[in-house]
Amino acid sequence: MSGEVEQSNSRYTSRLQATSRSTAQFLLLKPALNRLLKIHVHGIANLDGLEGAFAVYGNHSSHLDAPLILCSMPGRLSRYVATGAAGDFFFGNWVKSISMNLFMNAFAVDRGKGGKGRRGMAGHLLQDGVPILLFPEGTRSRTGAMGPFTPGVASLCVSRGVPALPVALVGAYEAWPSNQKHLPKGRPEVHVVFGRPLTPYPGEIALEFNERMRRQLLEVHDTTARAYGRKTLAEYERSLALQKAEQTEIASLAENAKEQADKQEDR
Repeated sequence: MSGEVEQSNSRYTSRLQATSRSTAQFLLLKPALNRLLKIHVHGIANLDGLEGAFAVYGNHSSHLDAPLILCSMPGRLSRYVATGAAGDFFFGNWVKSISMNLFMNAFAVDRGKGGKGRRGMAGHLLQDGVPILLFPEGTRSRTGAMGPFTPGVASLCVSRGVPALPVALVGAYEAWPSNQKHLPKGRPEVHVVFGRPLTPYPGEIALEFNERMRRQLLEVHDTTARAYGRKTLAEYERSLALQKAEQTEIASLAENAKEQADKQEDR
């Protein structure tokens, strides 16, 4: 079994494939992103000294999130990053699979929806010294608010003793929300913000580190959003809470009206 894992992991550590991937990103992916978006990158200095295996994570609100992160990282770090992608969505046909492998060095994540994915793949990659990119929310935000973090990424960092690199994406939701069927138009502005890498404390459990990761990303995102007059994740959450409250109130009023109408009919 270990021989099979080593063989299947070889493409993630291949210098030749890393060079081909970096070339494809530089010549094709990055120019395409720059045609679609006005991209501002912040916090590159926070990556000084980062090397070897680490876990990149960010808030997830569009299909552009992973390409934005990879194309904003220095080449010395991005060339070997393996991106976790939904096996049921991105590995359903050969066109998507080839594209994901070429540009993203992707590995399939099984979301329990019948897609491809090998259990423990992320851990094997970190063990081999390969950095990984995952989104702890597990799926794109449908509201702009940041969803709950599953502790999988934190658990990997704790068990493998690797740092977690927070990357906040400000404006990506407005650029391409999940209900928008077409690509972004008008080159909307997006900010890609690299925070300081977080390292698990001695004795820190995954749930504790997971919460620290979430709070750090929230702070990095909202600090940048306020500086550039963009909507913060906290504001998205408040808007969502108000919307739910209004819907509940409307439903309650409708139920009361129905009860009153039923009473009138019974008289």
